[in-house]
Amino acid sequence: MRTIGRAAAAVTAWLATAVFTTAVEFRELNTDRDAFTPATTTTEMGRVLTEASYVWIDNRGTPATNSFPELLVRLGARERLEWRFGVNYEQGSGGSVVSAVEVGEAPLGTELSSEASLLYGFKLRTTDQDGWLPRSAVIMEGFTPVAGDVWGTEPVATYAFGWELAERWRFDSALRYAYADSEEGRFDRWMPSVVLRAPVTRRFEVHAEWFGSWTQGLPDDSVRPFVGPGTHFMITPNFELGCRMGWGLTRDAAGYYFDVGIGWLL
Repeated sequence: MRTIGRAAAAVTAWLATAVFTTAVEFRELNTDRDAFTPATTTTEMGRVLTEASYVWIDNRGTPATNSFPELLVRLGARERLEWRFGVNYEQGSGGSVVSAVEVGEAPLGTELSSEASLLYGFKLRTTDQDGWLPRSAVIMEGFTPVAGDVWGTEPVATYAFGWELAERWRFDSALRYAYADSEEGRFDRWMPSVVLRAPVTRRFEVHAEWFGSWTQGLPDDSVRPFVGPGTHFMITPNFELGCRMGWGLTRDAAGYYFDVGIGWLL
């Protein structure tokens, strides 16, 4: 009986530990790749958050775009500051406007055969949520092509803000501006977005998002809004698998896109 009692106590303790661990360790990684709208948080000081994706874009009337690995390494430098470094390769037409990786843009109806670029910059958490005051962050980045058809470093500035709501729902919004490059010269690109996130379990979350890209300064400016759902699942407390998809709402926008990626915290 003592042996059975000790075994029962051990099993009970193990179950209690498992429940406690699940409650404490399965928390959001807050990857930026999870949606077009970046997270309003920064990586914890001394930690490294690595993100990567593969994106397929079904363009209208031109070949599809393949974008990978969309690698982003986020280094927690201070309590509110992170350094950001990345690399990406894109093959296809038109330039990617459905992810946070900024690239050059070919005129509508023509092909941008390939582009490889480096990303570097920082993210600063500017405010914490306090009542109606949102949690917010500023991202300053540069994208420098190292191979491809369009050259010229592109500065990109992003302001993201949002609120955590009841039942751990979250509403975030962002405005991204890029001084972009094309075969026809420099132009302005404005990219607003909003996303509503809802937890299903402690490890599983879904979201719905609207975002778009508006250009100024091209002979034929484009308007490319998108809408679509997404989700991610925490495989381990430090490893996330996610996907998202969406549809273009104008003739300028791609008909459909699909994005699958990971987040890994060290």
